[in-house]
Amino acid sequence: MTTALITGSTAGIGAAFARRLASDGHNLVLVARDTKRLGEQATELHDRHGIEAEVLTADLATDDGIEAVAARLSDRKNAVDLLINNAGFANKGVYLDVPMEDELKMLKVHCEAVLRLTSAATEAMRARGRGGVVNVASVAAFLPRGTYGASKAWVVQFTQGAAKDLAGSGVRLMALCPGFVRTEFHERAGMGTDNIPNWMWLDADKLVTSALADLARGKSLSIPDPRYKAMMGVVKVTPRGLLGGLSSKTGRKYGPK
Repeated sequence: MTTALITGSTAGIGAAFARRLASDGHNLVLVARDTKRLGEQATELHDRHGIEAEVLTADLATDDGIEAVAARLSDRKNAVDLLINNAGFANKGVYLDVPMEDELKMLKVHCEAVLRLTSAATEAMRARGRGGVVNVASVAAFLPRGTYGASKAWVVQFTQGAAKDLAGSGVRLMALCPGFVRTEFHERAGMGTDNIPNWMWLDADKLVTSALADLARGKSLSIPDPRYKAMMGVVKVTPRGLLGGLSSKTGRKYGPK
């Protein structure tokens, strides 16, 4: 049986990955900050699917948390075959309204942790000649609005560049770029969602199914819904100056209130 490590596993997209991978027979290493929720999740998945679920409490906004997860990924005797870098959050407010401490914390989780964990995982995977990494980004990566989108743009560029560098090694890397997903994400950030149209919402379980199919196909970028694929197609051909104005207007309409 193969083993998958999932950061931010107890809620949202991370929990959807955990459910799907457990149902497919993968053993899991579940990573989050809440030890109690981790234990409950591990017990449920073990009892329902008969897999082994290891828990690792870690805060990826800290060096100690990142180092603990990196050490687990580097363990050659207990190999991790698939890494899902899902942990992340958003800050409520526009640029300069958000405290610098919070901005730097987000960059630590979205960029530094992703870099260090991906590196730890892929070094071990390359030595074995197989493995996969999914780095969860966002369609916000393609829109010039806010530091959240900027951090996710870094995730996309890093992942696709690393995927090219590791081509032929047996290690696959993919950036996953969902749109709005019905999870705890917005509630935790204190963001209202009543103004977001129903058609823009995605189901986390369907998203994971599409993402894993794209990873199996060898894609380095996954936008797992036809609606968002069409929207991002328009974004690609829209002049950057105009796109900035549209992004700002859309952010005021559908962003946090």
